[in-house]
Amino acid sequence: MKSSERNAWLFLAPALLLLAVFTFWPLLFGGFIAFTRYDLVSPPQWVGLDNFRDLLDDAVFWQAMANSLKYLLVVPAIQLSGIALAVLANRSLPGIRLFRAALYLPVVTTVSVVGIMWNWMYADYGVLNSALHWLKLLAAERDIGFLSDDSLALYSVMFVTWWRGLGYYMVLYLAGLQSIPAEMQEAARLDGANAWQRFWRITVPMLKPTILFCSLISTLDALKAFEEVLVMTRGAPLNSTYTVLYYAFHQGFNQLDFGRGAAAGLTLALVCLLLAWLNFKLIRADHR
Repeated sequence: MKSSERNAWLFLAPALLLLAVFTFWPLLFGGFIAFTRYDLVSPPQWVGLDNFRDLLDDAVFWQAMANSLKYLLVVPAIQLSGIALAVLANRSLPGIRLFRAALYLPVVTTVSVVGIMWNWMYADYGVLNSALHWLKLLAAERDIGFLSDDSLALYSVMFVTWWRGLGYYMVLYLAGLQSIPAEMQEAARLDGANAWQRFWRITVPMLKPTILFCSLISTLDALKAFEEVLVMTRGAPLNSTYTVLYYAFHQGFNQLDFGRGAAAGLTLALVCLLLAWLNFKLIRADHR
């Protein structure tokens, strides 16, 4: 081995070691305990597919899976709003840099801070209910239970996920917009195309790879929803905000049934891999 190659491997070794210890080993171990009974006290006991059979018989798991699929409603919402805000942020307007920074601020704010802030806003005495009372849209003696009503809680948490991720996708789409040659837009304008026609016939087709990439990332993020649920509701009320990842966390760290929790996580991972494969097929078909 040449000295330059040896030096390169030496520089890579710490990162590869961390990757192996904190990524690959947990993945392999999680896949193993999905087929075992494991409670951190006794050694893992091989049970084959029993954990997966238990999942099929567990109504809470199916509710969590349904909620994770409902979470996919965030995907089109965040894509459309991300593109719209990127188009606005791409203009040369007074204060546009402040506008971009303000939109990106929630992305770099920790989930715990975001969750606590929105819990205050969603509370009966919070900003939202107070504003609705002030606008006379709610009777004085009535409040909306954004997080206490089992028909609203999941959508309230989903809104926070949308709000927090909006700036991230705006930046991705803004980068895509700025990679479109200005000459193409100018040529279309000289040919008589209006702004709407230029957007649909030039901007959207040129953004297609970015749209596919952002759709994949936002879909996987939606299916992996966990942090907002943990901070804001812990699955309440009546398990209405359970997602598959929160179900896996609850089974492992609350019920000490790490085998079933790992089985739930592995099931979700397979769904994510399937969606990623479909997305890559679409990207490859688009390049042909």
